[in-house]
Amino acid sequence: MARTRTALFSVLALLAGLLSLQLGGPAPRATAAPAAFTHPGVLVSRAQLDYARSKVQAGQQPWKAAYDDMMGSSYASLSRTPQPRAVVECGSSSNPNHGCTEERQDAIAAYTDALAWYFTRDSRYAKKSIEIMDAWSATITDHTNSNAPLQSGWSGATWPRAAEIIKYTYDGGWPGAGRFATMLRDVYLPEVINGAATKNGNWELVMTEAAIGIAVFLEDRSAYDKAVSTYLDRVPAYVYLTSDGDLPKPPADSSIDTEAEIIKYWQGQSTFADGLAQETCRDFGHTGWGIASIADIAETSRIQGQDLYPKIQDRLRYALGFHTAYENGTAVPSWLCGGSVKKGLDQVTEVGYNALHNRLGISMSNTQKYTEAHRPSGTDNYFNAWTTLTHAENPS
Repeated sequence: MARTRTALFSVLALLAGLLSLQLGGPAPRATAAPAAFTHPGVLVSRAQLDYARSKVQAGQQPWKAAYDDMMGSSYASLSRTPQPRAVVECGSSSNPNHGCTEERQDAIAAYTDALAWYFTRDSRYAKKSIEIMDAWSATITDHTNSNAPLQSGWSGATWPRAAEIIKYTYDGGWPGAGRFATMLRDVYLPEVINGAATKNGNWELVMTEAAIGIAVFLEDRSAYDKAVSTYLDRVPAYVYLTSDGDLPKPPADSSIDTEAEIIKYWQGQSTFADGLAQETCRDFGHTGWGIASIADIAETSRIQGQDLYPKIQDRLRYALGFHTAYENGTAVPSWLCGGSVKKGLDQVTEVGYNALHNRLGISMSNTQKYTEAHRPSGTDNYFNAWTTLTHAENPS
């Protein structure tokens, strides 16, 4: 009787699994969100900030030079006036550009001022960060046109970094924090949480970075879990490893699955090597954005106590090494992108290099050479900002 009941339960479980597949796809992964969120905890933790601050106060390099660059930038200006819009309209290549540049740069300024507050303890910077965030949360209602998800990703990846530092380290108070949270939940999260499976991978990666940062600030476990699931599917579809087989993995939940479709999606590249990215043969600039988001998301997960680096470290390591080798002068072989690549990786290596080389002890000579030659990192005016200051050789 017991054996019969066990068999019946097995059949029922199988039927339930098949029904689940019919209704909603595969069962979700185990929860990724922490039992309790850590704050500040988007890209930078309090311990990381304290470490970097101590280095600046001691006048040590490269942190002091990075700090001076940040404080001397227009983003740290106390006379900055935010330029919010109710509707930010961004078309392909930001054409039209109705508020796109202003939104991204105001988000970076809010983050810059939040960092300036933490490093100086000058409340004027905290108040300026709050002023910028309050201006946007009182105004914006929507993003429109074809680049709306990407624009929401760029800005949405940056706003929570600023908000986390201000809300959890500034004792002067932030009455508008609730309205800012509502803005993130209602205006940004719906644009980014469902990903962009068929777009170039840097889209979905920065959208996912925004979703995870927003989830931390909102303490939204469901959004955090969904974003992590998207991330763990997208990273293998963005960076190739020979263990994947003859072809890269296709993007999850997309119609890109035949050999011809995958090669077309990989910019016509038909020969694959460890570290090659889906956008390598497009250009290194967009590829760098994708690599940056891979590292940023893993960094946030580590702060939150659910470390994703072990799951993606080989892909991140090889991606960094592959692209920095050519940036450093390695000759481009004929099999790669027709023998010519468009360089311009930019200052996107600091977070990943610190995590893999300095914390985990992985040898990364090409990435080390490139990273040290491009210090101090500034900002790309999209979503990367001041990572030499916050992450260079930071063990915390």
